Amino acid sequence: MNRSSTSTGLLIAVIAAVSFGTSGAFMKPLLEAGWSPAAAVTFRVLIGGVVLLPIALVTLRGRWARVWESRWRILAMAGVGVAGTQLVYFAAIQRIPVGTGILIEYMAPLLLVAAAWVRTRRTPHAVVLIGSVVALVGLVLVVSPGGGGSLDPLGLFFALLAMVGCALFYVVSAQPSNGLPPVALAAFGLLLGAGILALAGVTGLVPFTVRAADVVMLGTLTPWWVPLIVVGIIGTAVAYASSITASEMLGSRLASFTGLLEVVAATLFAWLLLGENLALPQLLGGVLILVGIGFVRSEKVDATAPVTHKLPPLTPARPGSRS
Repeated sequence: MNRSSTSTGLLIAVIAAVSFGTSGAFMKPLLEAGWSPAAAVTFRVLIGGVVLLPIALVTLRGRWARVWESRWRILAMAGVGVAGTQLVYFAAIQRIPVGTGILIEYMAPLLLVAAAWVRTRRTPHAVVLIGSVVALVGLVLVVSPGGGGSLDPLGLFFALLAMVGCALFYVVSAQPSNGLPPVALAAFGLLLGAGILALAGVTGLVPFTVRAADVVMLGTLTPWWVPLIVVGIIGTAVAYASSITASEMLGSRLASFTGLLEVVAATLFAWLLLGENLALPQLLGGVLILVGIGFVRSEKVDATAPVTHKLPPLTPARPGSRS
């Protein structure tokens, strides 16, 4: 990967992180108005998928064989990257503090580093290990875990599942595209994920409550659909499409570390739009996350070494091709 391609990928990854970071500020008014998290996320994901679908159809240009060949990747994105991770995260924060749940989930980049270490039996470069530690310290400062809640073992288990799901999202995103445009993977993954989330709500697996009433946003009463549209377009459609694009360009490891900027962006948006306090430790944490990303970015990859941030393709090999 040349420097120009990496720089472009990093820029797209930052756009993805900032887009994802808008979600909390626009979802909170809905939650405060009585929406259940699962219901808000289901509508958000559905809107994102509907927005991306026309673009996906145009980019596919009738190449439906590409969709079929990538069916397992799409199903993995829908089941794990979209629905599964969010369901176990909500299950976790019902039992443990939100900050603790976020901290555990966003340790996904460290899981990817450890998984590559185990798979290849190669010790990660020093810059990767240093970057991992620095980014983790920054994440702790930004998230400020705790809050006085009990550390319920089942809640911690669900948070760990969310961490695995987050890591798998980046792994699935970084898979060889086989001609499937990133926007198509995002669109079909979101639409299928919305169906899974809706099914979980209808069957009573998770609380599913919708309130069709005005919500308070920026200090004024606003129609309930306004924050949903904003988070559906920016925090979901733009975020998922750009994150998948960046992961294909950067690989899961660097993309996941850059994705830590989401928690920084979420804190800034909460400060700007909701008036929540922004403390000096959080600013310092944001700087440390940037430094950690810089260390990981500076890793020199041996072109002859096995790639450690991608798994084999999720689609079966076609006759005559190498798996």
